[in-house]
Amino acid sequence: MIDSPVKIIETADAAQAHVRERAAKSVLVPTMGALHRGHLELIRVAREHAGKDGEVAVSIFVNPLQFEPGSDFGKYPRPEPMDEKFCADAGVNLLFRPRELYFDDRSVYVEETRLSAGLCGAARPGHFRGVCTVVAKLFNLLAPDAAVFGEKDYQQLAIIRRMVRDLNFLIEIIGVLTVREEDGLALSSRNQYLDAEERAAAPMLYQAMLRAKEMAAGGENSVSKLIDAAKNVIALAKGARIDYISIVDAENLQPLEKLRPNALIALAVFIGKTRLIDNLRLT
Repeated sequence: MIDSPVKIIETADAAQAHVRERAAKSVLVPTMGALHRGHLELIRVAREHAGKDGEVAVSIFVNPLQFEPGSDFGKYPRPEPMDEKFCADAGVNLLFRPRELYFDDRSVYVEETRLSAGLCGAARPGHFRGVCTVVAKLFNLLAPDAAVFGEKDYQQLAIIRRMVRDLNFLIEIIGVLTVREEDGLALSSRNQYLDAEERAAAPMLYQAMLRAKEMAAGGENSVSKLIDAAKNVIALAKGARIDYISIVDAENLQPLEKLRPNALIALAVFIGKTRLIDNLRLT
């Protein structure tokens, strides 16, 4: 743990002034707040890459552009004092918490058009345009040398990597393995929406993916059979409703018909009213 106070900035101008004064290597952890143990692992990896004398920056911004109409933008948790303490305890050097990032008459967006077509992109039109736009703005404002993202949001990670490649951002993108509860549930800020019964059912997502992985290890290469097996496991979870289950190539996110190296199972499932996502490498 780094024994240093957290510098908090809340405007774009202050962010750019900070960058002009900065000399150390900087690694950014972009978040929407409601920080938890999964974020702590992202911060740990950021510190590892920044070095003892480098800067670990965390941004907190609940981005309206990535919420579709009727979603949970208004009730998304915003526990500011707890997040500040979390960052201080974790040794974060800079907390960028802008109150607003967009001009009222904005007319420029950043949009990826291939990797975002399926999976969550198909179910949430416009979501990844919002993600790319806000991340591009954060990269421009904070000018980090590297940025850290969790693999739980695997499609997001792949899209950010593609954006950085295609737009020639001089930023290293670092992926971090999903952090899970003991029963396999991926850590997520949205887990707090689950009541006790829903929380008990939620680990079925991980169990469903493990079932597909076990079958793949046993020689099954039919994607349709693997998906059916995962669906059968989720059907055991009370109140579960499948948004999608897909097996894709982990590089280009294209759906597969037969299992092959670098295959990934990804899913989104509603447990009650809460939409949870997860993924797992099959090969």
